[in-house]
Amino acid sequence: MWPFHRKGKEPGSSSEREKEPDIEPVVVCAGPNGLDKVVLTNYKGCTVEILLYGGQIITWKNEYGEDYLFMSKKAAFTPPKSIRGGIPICFPQFGTYGHLETNGFAKHMTWTVEENPPKILQKYPSPKTKSFVDLLLLPSQNTNRIYPYTWELRLRVILGQSGNLTLIPRVRNMNLEKRDMAFTFALQAHFHVSDVGEVRLEGLETMDYYDHLNNKTRATEYGDALIFEKEVDKAYLETPGKIAIIDHAKRRTYVVLKEGLPDCVLWNPWDKQAKKIPDFGDKEFRNMLCLQPAIIERPLKLKPGQEWTGRVQFTIVNSSYFSGPLDPHRALNPTLTSSDSS
Repeated sequence: MWPFHRKGKEPGSSSEREKEPDIEPVVVCAGPNGLDKVVLTNYKGCTVEILLYGGQIITWKNEYGEDYLFMSKKAAFTPPKSIRGGIPICFPQFGTYGHLETNGFAKHMTWTVEENPPKILQKYPSPKTKSFVDLLLLPSQNTNRIYPYTWELRLRVILGQSGNLTLIPRVRNMNLEKRDMAFTFALQAHFHVSDVGEVRLEGLETMDYYDHLNNKTRATEYGDALIFEKEVDKAYLETPGKIAIIDHAKRRTYVVLKEGLPDCVLWNPWDKQAKKIPDFGDKEFRNMLCLQPAIIERPLKLKPGQEWTGRVQFTIVNSSYFSGPLDPHRALNPTLTSSDSS
């Protein structure tokens, strides 16, 4: 069990952060528009905020209050609407890959904090930090009408000691009868960038993808690192476990390490489409790149009692580098991540 407190006001003021012993690692309090949220704080003063509505991470800030995630200034925190930015969760369907509503229903439902969740796979040890939370989502009568399965969806959110953000989603098939359950899944991470036109992305070169702007036509990516000069909406297939977003202007690199989520989606609406999205500013496309670790091409099938576990870690490297040797060793070696996802 981990300690958490419920407050009426948000924690983490500068005066509170000056005194390390006074920092509460997990606090439940009122968030935007009165929606309940969980705030994680580490000893450095880095924070992560997660809404119980949708189980959606809405901020990931360093000790100086700078947010690594993009959140539209026009985002609506009014259920049952989606919230434009942060890290929404798509379950049991990503996009239009199925017959359910686009991106599924998990991000429109209210999750609960789970104090004593079942143990996670042994290869993911218990966090060494207190700045983590376990969230749980269960079926409802409404979901049973369109997705007639009994399941449990869990999400562990860990704010590491150095400020890394780790997400461990789990899905368990709880059907008592002999019914397999299939689903697709995605974590839609909206990263804040200085200018998407000056960003390069490494790790998806030579990958096959479905082009959502061309009726999901399958094609292959050619060339070196990806750059962005126009609208993009592609689902890359069977991608590497390590992807880097290099923001030259900020001399910052977002490193994404993923397990159990073989595919990856890139999205940016660019100028014309941005103007057609009601909850997205006309020029906000410049400061956003959405990278989504996902299960798309091959829906995951679980037998009764079977559980799937995925893992994604987001790390910040405060310098530009090429991912050939990828040697900010501590940030990029997957064998080292379990200690600091903790």
